[in-house]
This record gives sequence, structure tokens and C-alpha cells, in this order.
Amino acid sequence: MKLKPHLLIGNNLSSPSPRLLKHGRARASPSPRSIAFLNRNASLCSSPLRMPNFKSVEAVRFDGPVTDFDDLEDEGVELEVETVITRILPPALTLEHGIWSIEEAVEKLKKEPPPSTHGVWRFQIAVPPSPKALIWFCCQPESSGVFPRFFMSKETENPSSKLLLLNKTRGVFGIGAAIYFASDSSCAAAKQRSIRRYLSSDSILLNTYGFLDVAFEMDSSSIKPEAGSSYFIIPEIELDEHEDISILAATLAWDSAFCTFKQAVESFEASIYQASSQFWPSTERVHYKCIKSALGNADLVETKNFHMERTDGEYSMICHQSLYKEKKGRIEDRVLGEVQSWSSFKDERGSPLSCQFCFQLAPDISVSRNMLDHASETTQCLEDCANLNAVWASLIVEECSRLGLTYFCVAPGSRSSPLAIAASTHPLTTCIACLDERSLAFHAVGYARGSQKPAVIITSSGTAVSNLYPAVVEASQDFLPLLLLTADRPPELQDAGANQSINQVNHFGSFVRFFFSLPAPTDDIPARMVLTTLDSAVYWATSAPCGPVHINCSFREPLDGTPDKWTLNCLKGLDIWMSSAEPYTKYIGMQNSLLSSSCHQVLLTEVLEKIRGAKRGLLLIGALHSEDEMWAALLLARHLNWPVAADILSGLRLRKLSSTYPEIEENIIFVDHLDHALLSDSIRGWVQFDVIVQIRSPITSKRIARMLEECFPFSYILVDDHPCRHDPSHLVTHRVQCSVPQFADSLIKAQVSQARSEWHHHLAVLDMMVGWDISFHTCAENSLTEPHVAQVISKALSSESAFFVGNSMAIRDADMYGSCSEDPVHSIADMMLSSEVSCLGIRVAGNRGASGIDGLLSTAIGFAVGCNKRVHCVIGDISFLHDTNGLAILSQRTPRKPMVILVLNNHGGAIFSLLPIADRTDARILNQFFYTSHDIAIGKLCTAHGVKHLQVRTKVELKDALLASQHEDIDSVIEVESCINANKTFHSTLEESAKRAAEHALSILSRFSVSDSIRDSFLDCKIHKMVYSLYRIELCAPPTTSSIGPDANEFIREGYVLTLSLEDGSVGYGEVAPLEIHKENLMDVEVQLRFLVHVLKGVKISVSIPLLKGSFASWMWNNLGIPEDSIFPSVRCGLEMAILSVLAARQGSSLLNLLQQQSGKRETYSRSSSVHICALIDSDGTPSEVADIAASLVQEGFNTIKLKVARRLGPVEDAAVIHEVRKRVGRKIQLRVDANRKWTYDEAIQFGFLVKDCDLQYIEEPVQGPEDILKYCEESGLPVALDETIDDFRENPLKILSKYSHPRIVAVVIKPSVVGGFEKAALIARLAQSQGKMAVVSATFESGLGLSSYVLFSYYLELQNADLFRVMNHELGQSVAHGLGTYKWLKQDVTAQPFEVHHDPSSRAVVASVADTIQRLQNFKLNNRIIHRTYSGVHVLRYQLVVKTKEFSCSFKVHEVGERNNDSVIIFLHGFLGTGEDWIPIMKGLSGSARCISVDLPGHGGSKMPSCSDMNGNSGSTLSVENVAGALHNLIEDITPGKVTLVGYSMGARIALHMVLRLNQKIDGAVIISGSPGLKDMTTRKIRKAKDDSRAHSLTVHGLQPFVETWYRGDLWKSLRSHPGFNEVVASRLRHDDVQSLANALSGLSTGRQLPLWEDLKRCDLPLLLIVGEHDTKFKAIAQKMCCEIGESEDGVDKYCTQLFEVPNAGHAVHVENPLPVISALGQFLRKLRNASITYPSEQMIARRSLYANP
Repeated sequence: MKLKPHLLIGNNLSSPSPRLLKHGRARASPSPRSIAFLNRNASLCSSPLRMPNFKSVEAVRFDGPVTDFDDLEDEGVELEVETVITRILPPALTLEHGIWSIEEAVEKLKKEPPPSTHGVWRFQIAVPPSPKALIWFCCQPESSGVFPRFFMSKETENPSSKLLLLNKTRGVFGIGAAIYFASDSSCAAAKQRSIRRYLSSDSILLNTYGFLDVAFEMDSSSIKPEAGSSYFIIPEIELDEHEDISILAATLAWDSAFCTFKQAVESFEASIYQASSQFWPSTERVHYKCIKSALGNADLVETKNFHMERTDGEYSMICHQSLYKEKKGRIEDRVLGEVQSWSSFKDERGSPLSCQFCFQLAPDISVSRNMLDHASETTQCLEDCANLNAVWASLIVEECSRLGLTYFCVAPGSRSSPLAIAASTHPLTTCIACLDERSLAFHAVGYARGSQKPAVIITSSGTAVSNLYPAVVEASQDFLPLLLLTADRPPELQDAGANQSINQVNHFGSFVRFFFSLPAPTDDIPARMVLTTLDSAVYWATSAPCGPVHINCSFREPLDGTPDKWTLNCLKGLDIWMSSAEPYTKYIGMQNSLLSSSCHQVLLTEVLEKIRGAKRGLLLIGALHSEDEMWAALLLARHLNWPVAADILSGLRLRKLSSTYPEIEENIIFVDHLDHALLSDSIRGWVQFDVIVQIRSPITSKRIARMLEECFPFSYILVDDHPCRHDPSHLVTHRVQCSVPQFADSLIKAQVSQARSEWHHHLAVLDMMVGWDISFHTCAENSLTEPHVAQVISKALSSESAFFVGNSMAIRDADMYGSCSEDPVHSIADMMLSSEVSCLGIRVAGNRGASGIDGLLSTAIGFAVGCNKRVHCVIGDISFLHDTNGLAILSQRTPRKPMVILVLNNHGGAIFSLLPIADRTDARILNQFFYTSHDIAIGKLCTAHGVKHLQVRTKVELKDALLASQHEDIDSVIEVESCINANKTFHSTLEESAKRAAEHALSILSRFSVSDSIRDSFLDCKIHKMVYSLYRIELCAPPTTSSIGPDANEFIREGYVLTLSLEDGSVGYGEVAPLEIHKENLMDVEVQLRFLVHVLKGVKISVSIPLLKGSFASWMWNNLGIPEDSIFPSVRCGLEMAILSVLAARQGSSLLNLLQQQSGKRETYSRSSSVHICALIDSDGTPSEVADIAASLVQEGFNTIKLKVARRLGPVEDAAVIHEVRKRVGRKIQLRVDANRKWTYDEAIQFGFLVKDCDLQYIEEPVQGPEDILKYCEESGLPVALDETIDDFRENPLKILSKYSHPRIVAVVIKPSVVGGFEKAALIARLAQSQGKMAVVSATFESGLGLSSYVLFSYYLELQNADLFRVMNHELGQSVAHGLGTYKWLKQDVTAQPFEVHHDPSSRAVVASVADTIQRLQNFKLNNRIIHRTYSGVHVLRYQLVVKTKEFSCSFKVHEVGERNNDSVIIFLHGFLGTGEDWIPIMKGLSGSARCISVDLPGHGGSKMPSCSDMNGNSGSTLSVENVAGALHNLIEDITPGKVTLVGYSMGARIALHMVLRLNQKIDGAVIISGSPGLKDMTTRKIRKAKDDSRAHSLTVHGLQPFVETWYRGDLWKSLRSHPGFNEVVASRLRHDDVQSLANALSGLSTGRQLPLWEDLKRCDLPLLLIVGEHDTKFKAIAQKMCCEIGESEDGVDKYCTQLFEVPNAGHAVHVENPLPVISALGQFLRKLRNASITYPSEQMIARRSLYANP
């Protein structure tokens, strides 16, 4: 097949025979040009502008995109790599805005052109995700002067042109060629070339498009199949569409051998001129016409021989994975560090391909596949129609197809036979049938919802038409376009008693936008009347306000294909129409824009001024109907900076987060739970919005509507694209008629934005607390509830799915309890999203026009067809039964994706149980006339229709059913069993609890309201410093947790007191008291405390911390960058205690008043406000002796005693003690026993049997294995308490504790210092209390400071329990005795005022007074006699040190922390772009045990190289890993006479490893963080060397800023990019002032230049610790391989000196992303090195350690 070259150049748009050029790009004349965009509502036509003159510009050629490794192994072949510089632009409101942004960026680059003679720049911008690639491709004129251009569909299931017309197919559009890759397997000359040039991109998915096994013959301008050859391009303009986002990209490439930079820019301008001046209109009818016309008229050649390929990878330098692994098979040899990833659909060669594409190389030459099967066909020749009925019916269907109406819903009937036959035989239509016209009509409504274009409904006459009425009403009320074609009897049969004849004229009255009754077909009426009628009707249906239109079609017999004479005169005037593919009448809308008139401009200015003046604005977002509207609403919300209340139908309630930890202060404030917050009168009085901007209508929540009425008057601005009044409360003051993108564009251009105030922050926190409370109750409730279904289904959605929600309770629950996903989106477009777009919407639909329950199932199925996504549908049982005929449509499986339909079966109409009528009406009447109770078997209905059915009754069953449905290619109905009464009760509980949570949050937050500025309110809460003091106090006896021998006569408890000071002078205290048995020790704890002393200085404390519902964990992450599970539990507990204490001191209050709700009154607590104390007995001694101790405790007033057991020879002896104690103290005293998991299951059962009659309150942790606890509860029948089981929690306690909801588990013992502070303890306690269990706070032998805090915390939990019982309408039980009896062990205390308790006669218990405890804490003074040392920080010493070697000299900048006389010295080496400053926080953490020194490596920071080579090493001293290692060796000799420990990260790790293996005289061990021994393979090193040289060249040519931006967009930094400190890291990288030296370091220290150290590893005899991040897949694999290499020496002897430590919640930059585990691992490694000798186990042990294990 002869083809022309891939670019044609013409003088102007109308040039019929353009000049042919080989691999050319258009070069514009230097004269300036202007770009013209068609009006969004203008008709499609060729631009009247002339394209400027263009000259030939050759595209830049590279080898590839598939790397030929055999070729590169030739030593005579040199390799050059070009690095792509990528600029990511802020997200654009529309695709047009995206083009403008790219043009502005290129224009800016033109003004400051890069000085290099070669380069590749790429600009990328996120644009709305709705499909536009196909229409953009089809809008390009046939005589275009810019080629190639292509469209590649992403449709993988049976692609066809019919699907292109039916659905909005996503794909890729490209135009122009910036770069091409062409290889010829038969070209010997190409093999002989000595230089290979490849393209590389560090940061983006750089896609190439073209053909494998295709030869492009440049001389003959043709392509042909040829194995081994390929032809690929990177287009100049590219639109790549994904489900969640679309990426618009522009690529500029220049090289002196092909074109200059100026020529490349001119070529780009030609392509963007071509693409943008031939743009698309907004209306669906013209979209369709353009597609159909382009595909039908183009001179395309269909072929099955070509597959269009797309290489997806981080780089364009691609290697086929299967072929590459066969050749190399070694992980360290992966070129550029990775084997590339490819698309999910592959052919037998393993390459991604598209089976549907069109690749145009010239106006008359194209290659396509699956694009033309029916695109150019029409119906049969009109002259061949058997009768005039067939003629008119064919005209109607053909004109529908030309207008884009290709989806026909056909109801069976005789009178409509001509229409049904014409529709079903047309090649471009898709037809579906249903026996029930009502279901069929709602199905058409659903299709219109999903596709935003009309479906055509064909029915017979009579009541068949009337059955359409409910759907017509819904479509009319919700502005959905429909075309109703109703067959009718001719006039002579009207009002004459004819069968199946009713008056169908204006049958739907005002509910249709247009009605016309066609006469019966006759030769006397020109057929073009039919066409104009249809064109007019569709125009009315699709113009604002959209809606249904009705054409009544009268037919006389014959109704079938019986021949009947007719004349051709009726076709007069249709010649042009029949020879084209366009509709007969083209409607051209000339709607004025929002700013087109002075009147509109004045009104808009008024709106803008109202918005600017808002103090408490609220953005309400109603039902959004497309991805573009959601996108625009998100950008508007981000720009406006107001709180956002998004209705469930907006799609933004179910958004998916695009970043792992969004911060309130920096992202959109969504108030998803405003509805439940408004249950509180105080909240409604507090919000008081002054300006409301509502985007679309309606709003589902009645409480929000009621709140608006109560807040009125205020400025209420409603934006919608129709002119109708949607204002039931008559509040709207400004009505703006325009689209959502238009309104967003106006506000963004006007720069209307508002600084966040304290009120905004409080509203966000309040919403968070209500949401937390709702999630808590839905999770804590063991049974499967309907709110839980709403939460689960919303989180099961993805960007590839959509949600249809039914009416009644289904949509209310979804609106109240549906929530965004907790898991971030990890899509292919992740890197495109900046902070301006922090989430992505999910399409949601529902029938809220008339809000009926009829036709919902059918609507959902139609919606699935229209939106072309996997649809999840949730409807009630009554709604489902109301539309069971929808199952007949479901079983047909029209062209759509599988559906999941959840039916909430509570056996009636549950919504009435929540209405006032339920409380005032007899139950019998409710059941019969309101609930309409039933026992219909839904499963049998599904079976009858052949639809898969699942019934679920538990949360686990629901989860499993949803998971199974996601992996199946069939529809499924999941029936969720529910109960009306239980549903009512649970809803009431949720509402009451949410109300209290909102009031509690408001009460706490309002105490800190000091200013209107959020920043000002935080300034007073800024930390001045933290100091910690080591205390050592004497105990009266050994702690029950210790194993001290009986001969010991002194018992010591050690810990730390934290003193936290704010800048306003407020001071708070906390205690950190770790216990060895809880996997903590003083040394490791002190390392973390030293780190915290450094990072806490100057940090702002969030006033939301006292809410204790995730607020402290969020603050720790957002402000300190510390994941909550990386800090030791005791440290977190002490830090929380100190922060709460200082906030209380700042408020002049107490910790208790800070945590609980106090309604603004000053706290007063009587002596009766107290906490019951449980006594503790160690149980040593004989039964009689233990009983004597117990009796004495009872004499003191204790009514609850806990005894330690499982410490004797066996359970029999322990049982004897319990019996004796019970005998002595009587039955009124509560006895608890604690086995501390020391018994086997059989021993625990034996003990339980022996003490069954001892009336124990509970047995604490009776068995060793937590998996046996439930079994023990069942078999023993005894009450059990959890202790160590909850201590081990490292995940969400809600999910874990739900496993232990057994009624025999009666208590949960909570040690705050072990579980990780008050926040976690409060969560565990609340869950236990909600299950009716006791929440017992237990001390771990803390001092009086910790005990006093625990007393107040215990009382807070008691108040919380009482509040919870009120919410749940339960009767409150007796007070809980808390495990604070360890005070009796204190012989000394950290405070002069000792911890005190007293006997309370009224409760007959020993109690701690709340009032006394508050006073004791407020008057706290540290007892300096027991303080052994205090730490407040350490200074950093910085100096320069000049080092010279034979090959190298450098002035190193050195950073030093710690005692200079410390013999333990650590040298820290940073990675590329870093400096020694990166290590300061970690160095300060370790400074107590070592002298810590970090060095700025050559080329970085303050280190200077007096003489250094260029990147090719042509002059001066040579920069290499070997030379730098030698210089560092000398530097170490200058620093210390002894040996040092090396710690290296990334590049620094490679240098450290080299020193360990080849220059280790001064090294005693090393820590290698994210490091590698290099690349084994020579070819791989050659590639890496070329790549790093290219990067270095790019750095010197383009500067530091673009280089750093590009560098940190690489996949290696994916985890780091989600870290709150990422921006600070990037800013520090931009401080390098010697770019040339930095580039020299990049090139000289390249992995490609470093000789591999893999063989040396086998001879390694120094201890190594390898540290990698959990998410760093590449370096985890390298580290594992290193362990294997080191583990076996050359003589086969095993070695054991290497350990591998995996840091959780971290990627490559582990020391930045999660520093605390790194510090702990370093500290423990150093302690092992200090030992005189290291003993290794007898067998090989390369250990991967968890967070708290010893590395």
C-alpha cells in the first residue's frame, strides 16, 4: 500500500494539492498570527482564516522506542540520550483553556530560548476528563496542512463504529510529529551507525504511537508490513484521555541536524494553529454529525493487518519485558532502573495495541481499523421502500441517526411497525425492546442521563402512549432530552370507537417542549416536511431548557412490508440530503455569553461584588451531570476558597482523593456532614452564612434547606443552565443562567477568592468530628445496617464506575452517609494533579425530577448504557418491586458494562418509620397502608429473568459480594436484608450522637476563638521549646511487670518528664515512662525525644487536638511529618499529655475541661466527682498471705481488687489463692485476675473450671494466643477482659475490636502509654463502651504526674460513657474501678505534692478526687531532687575542611552535632541534590550517644571544588566515586583518630558502600539507605552513563528549577510527593548556587561510571545495615539481592553481618518520609557495634525487621 509522508505542507487551508516532504513539520513564516476559536454555539464550518505560509521542517529522529540491547553491546557503538524537560502547568478549566496555557508557556520559552543546539521540552496540563479526542480528530478538515494526525480508541470490548456513535469513547488524539522513531530491519547502513540516540524522560509517561513490524520507506513515501521494522512518533499536540482525567501535552524537539529551536517552535505553532482553529462546538448533535461525516466521507483504508501500538512507560527508551528478561534476567541490570510497564491489553508479542484507530498520513491516505464498518452506510434506498409508511419511517430513523440519536427503545405493537422495522434495520442504530412501555421509557430517561443526548422511544397507540407519562414527567422536571415517536390511528379512526385508539394530541400537555402530530403519509405532502419536523423537535429537546419532545405519527395500513403504490414526487428536494450525511436543517445557536451585553456585565459585577464581600460564604453544589461540570466545580471551589457542601448527586461527595494526606488548610473544605451537624440548634445558630452560591439544583438535604430559610436574608446566588425557577423557599436573590464552566471561568478571571478565617477552620473540624462519629457508629455496630451500606458502596466505586441511587431512603442515606474514599487515587494521571485539584469526582445520578419510586431499575440500566461505565445501583425493595419489568431489560445485556444492583430489603417502605406519622399511627395501619409490608422472594424474581442473585445478611457477606461482583463480567443483584424497626433505631442513634459530637466540637473550638484570622489564632499556640528531664524514683516494691529477684532491696522506676512551653509563656507537662516488656527502652525513647525537641520548635499547635478523634494524628503528620505508628506509644502518650496540658494552661483550665463539653461555664467539681480505684496485688506468697493483703485493702476501703496469676507452678495453686481471697473478703468485693497471656489454653480452662464459683468480675488475658480468646469465652463461660490483645494493635482499632464483640468479653483494659496516648485510648474505650463493655484505664507504674492525668482521663471516659448510654437509650451501670492502684508502689514522686486518694463512704470505694487532681496538676512543680539530667537541645557546629588527594581536592562543608570527645563517630552522606543539612534532625536524635557529622558532598551545598572537570572529564581533577571516597577517607583521618560508622543515602550510599568494600581502614560498619552496589552489565552502565550525562547537560543548559521539577516527578519519588514536607524538600534543592559543579557531580558520580561492587560484596566482613522503604519496590529488590550476595562467600562459608530493615509508610527517601524508625534502627545498630564482640547465630539470618524489632 503506497502512502505519502507523515506531514504535508500547504500554502493555506484550501490548497488542493500540497507539496510532499519527507518527515517534515510545518514551519510558519515569522510574521505574527492570531488564533481564532469558533464560538461554542456556532455551527461547524471551516475557519475563514487562512493558515500562514509554512516551510519544511524535519522532525527530530531518535532510535527506538524499543531498545536494541545486542546493538548497544558493541563497544564501537556510542550512545547519546536526550532528556525530556517537562513542565506541568496548573489544571485547566476546559480544553480550550488548556491550549491557551500551553501557548502562553511556549511563548514564554520563545522569549528566553534555551542555549543548547538540541533538546526536548514537553508541556502537560490536566484538562476535564470527558471524551473529546474523537471529536477533535474528526473536526480536522480533510485538506489540512499538518500531518500525521490520529485517533486511537481505548475501547477493548468489541470496538466498532456503532459504539463510537453510541457511547463517548475515550482515546488519544495526536497531530503533528515532534519526534519520530523509525527502524528498518533490512537496512544495513543503520546497523553500521556508530552513534545511537535515544530519548529519556524522568518524570512522565511519555507515550509514542505507531506501528511495529511496519517499514516506512522514506524515498518512496510508503509503508508496508515488514517484521522487525517499526514506525513511531511523539505528536506535537496530544490529548490522552483516562477515566479520571485527561492530559493535554505539547512536545517541542529540536536538533541542529534536523531543525533549530526557532523552527521547532514555528512547527508547533502550525500544529496548534491547525488543531485550535478547527475546534468543536458544544452541542451533541453537531458532535455526532462531525464524527459521522468525518468517518463516512474520509478516504480511509480499512485494514486488519495493522495494529496501532502505544508504548506506555516512564521513559521512551522501552524494552520489551519478556525479551529483556530472557536476555538479562538480573534485577540490577534493568536499564534506567526499570523494565517498562505496558498497557493492560496486549497482543501475542506483549505490546499494547489498539484494535480501533485511524492514522492519517495525508488528506487522501489513511490507515484505520474498526472505524468504518457502518459509518458511511444509510438505510436502504428510499425508492426501494415497499410503501409510503416505510418511506416516512425510514426518513425519520435516518434523520435521527444524522442528528446523533442512535439509541432506540422500541415497545412491541402493530401500529408502530413501520418505525420499529426502520429502526431495527438501520446499520447505525442500537435498539432495545421491552414489553412494558413504562419501564422502557424510564430506560430511555436513564440513557439520556448517562449520555446527555436523547434516546428515541417508539410505541404503538392507545394506552401504550399513556404508559410513557411518568417517565415524560421525570424527564421534563429534570431537563432530560427525549424523543417520543408514538404511532397513532389516522384521523378517520379518531373519535370513532376504533380499537386501541385514544386522543394522543398534546397527550403530555406542558410536560413536553414540543409537540407535532404528523399526518398519515401521503404523496401530497413533501417528505422533507418530516425531516424539518424532526430537526425542529430535536432542537427543542436539546436546547435549554432541555426536555422531552413528542411527535405523533399516524399510519394507515399496510403497516408491514406489503407493497403499496406511491410516487417519487414526495421526495422532491431531497437530492442534496440523500447525497450527504448531514441533517436536513442545521440549527445555529447564537446565544449571548454571560458578558456579551452591558446589562449582563452590570449584573455579573454585582454578583462578583457580593461574593467578594462574603465573610461566611458557602458553596452549595447540586446535581452535576458530566465530568466537565464536576471538574469545573472543583476548580471553582479551590479558587473561591469557601466551604463546600456537595449534594450526593454532584458526584463530589463520593470523590476519590488524589493525595494521601490532604490538609484542611491547603485543600478544598468539604463539609460532607453538614446535614447531621444542623441537628444541633447551637450549630444552626453559629453557622450564619452571609452569601450562598448554589451550583445547579436541587439539594437533597431538607435540613440544609431549612437552615437556609433560618439564615435568610442573605445573598443567594443560584447558577443553572436553564431559565426555570428552582427556588421552593423563595430565597434566591440572583439567578445566573449559564453553564458551570462558564460561571467558574468568570469567577476565576475576576480573581474572586477569600482568605480562610478561623470560622472556616472550625467548620472543617466540626464536619470532621461529625463524620468521625458517624463512621464510628456504623463501624462499631456489628449488624449490617443501611447507613453502613451507603458507606461501603460509596467506597467501592472507582473512576471506572458510576453510581445510580434510588429515591426514598436510598438517596437520603447516600446523601447523609456516603463519603469520599479513604484511599488515594493511584492513576496513570496522578502526577498531573497539583494542589489545585486534590480529588476527582464520581458520576452519580438519580431520578430527582419528580422523585418518584417508579422506573428506577430501568433508569439505572439506561444510565449504564449512556455513561459507558460500570454502574452500581442502590434502591429499596419497594422501588425494585415497582419496576420488576426492568429485569427484562437487564437480562438483554445491551452494549454496556456489567452492573451491580443492591436492593435494600427491609420488607416495606422504611422511610415512613422516620416520619412523624409513625409515632401517631396504629401499627396495623402503618404496615398495611404505609410500609406496604411484604414477603416477596426477590431472588426468585431474579432467577425467573436469568439474573444472578446474592443475599447478604452480614457486613462480611456484603464485602465479599461486592468484591466478587467487581471481578465478574455479569450483572448481579445483591439483596441486603434489613429491618424497619432496627433501621429506625440505628438512624436515631446516629442522629443523636452526631448532634452531640457537633456540639462538643463547637464547644471546644469556641474556647480558642481569639481572632478572625486562622493564622492569628495559631500564632498564640506556637511552641517555643520542649525540654525533657530524666527522673529516677524509688519504689516500695518491684513492679508486677518486672522479674527482679527476691534479694533486691532497691527498686527504681525511670522515665522522662516533658516540659512544653508556648511562645505566650504557657507551660504544660507530660510523662514518658516506657517499659521494657512493651518493646521500648529508655535509650530508644530518648533518641525520639531528642528528635522531637528539634522538630517541635516553632510548630503551631492545632486547637482541634482536644477533640481526640484523629486530630492529634493528623497534626503530627501535617506539622511534623511523622506517621502516627512510627512514634513509640509511650512517647506519643507523653507528648499528647504535654500538649493537652499546655492548651489547658493557656486556657486557664484543666485537662478534663479541655476534653469535655462545658457550655462555656467555668468548671466546678465537687468532692463527689471522683474516679474509683482498683487495688493491685502481686499475689506472691501463700494463699493465706495474699488473702491477708486483700483483707487489709478492703479495710482501707477498696471494693475492687485485681490479683496477678499464672506465676505459680500451675493453675491449681492460683485457684487456691483466689478461693482463699474470696473467702476472706466476701462476695461484695469485686475480684479481677490477670494472667498476662501466660497460660496455655488447657491451663486456662483448668483454672476457669476451678474458680467458676468465685464470682470473678473478669479474667484478664487468660490464654497465650489471642486467636483462642473467643474459644475460651465459649468453653469456659467466664467473663474475660482484653489487655495485651489491644496493646498489639497497629491498625484501626475499630476493625480489630469488632472481632471481639463476644458478650463474654466484658472489659477492655487500656494502658494509654502502651496503646499510644489518649487519642487511641479514647477510641478504644468508646468502642468498648458502645458494645456494653467496661473501659478500664490502667497505669504502668507511672509517677504522680502520669497518674493524675490518667485520673482526669478516666473521668472523661466515664462522662463519655454516660453520654453514649443516653444516646443509645441504655441504662447506665455502676462506676468502673480503674487500674490506678500502682500509686501504692511510689516511694518517691516527680512532684512535691504526692498523688492522693481517699475512701468515699457513699460509694464504699477508694477514689481519686477530680477537683484535687485538677488542683494538683495546675500547681505542678518538678521535684528536682529526683531529676538526673535535662536536655533542651544541641547546637550545630559548621565549618569548612579542605582535603587534598593525588587525584582530587575539595573544600568540604561539615556539619557536626554531639560531644567532640565521643569515641563513637557517625559520618552521614546525603543523596544527589541534598546537603548535609538533610541529616540534622536525625543527627540531633542520635547526638546523645555519638558524635554525628554530615558532609556536603562535592558539587553540593557549601562544598567547593577549586578545579573540576566538565562532564566529559576533559580538564582539572576527575570527579568519581573512587576519588570522592578517597577524599572522604582523608577527611575522616582529619576528624578522628578512630574508626567511624558510615551512613549513606542513595548516591551517598554508593560512596559509603565503596568505602566499606575497598577503603575500609577507618570504617567499623555502615548503614546503606536506599543504596545499590552499581550495575553489573556493561551495556546497562553505558546507557545509565549516557542518561546521566544528558541530565547533567540539561541541568547546565536549562537551569536548576526545571531540572528539579522534572527530577522529583519521577516514579521513585511518588511516596515523597505525598509527604507534607515535600515542598520544603524541593525548596531546599533549589538553594544550590553552583549549577555547573552540581552537573559535574551528577555526571561524574553516575552509576554508569561507577564500577560494580557485586563481587566485592561476597568478601564483605564489616557489619552492614541495609535500610529501604516499604514502597520502594526497586531498592527493596536490590537490597534483598545484596543480602543474598553477602550471605554466601566465595568459599561457601555463610556470613551473618548484614541485616535488612524495611521502614513502613515510606518510599525511597526513607530518612525524610519516616525518620523515627530510621533513627531507632541506627541507634540499635550502633549499640551492637559498641559491643566488644558481635556474636552471630549459628545459621544464616538475614532479618527483615518490623517497626519496633531490633534491626
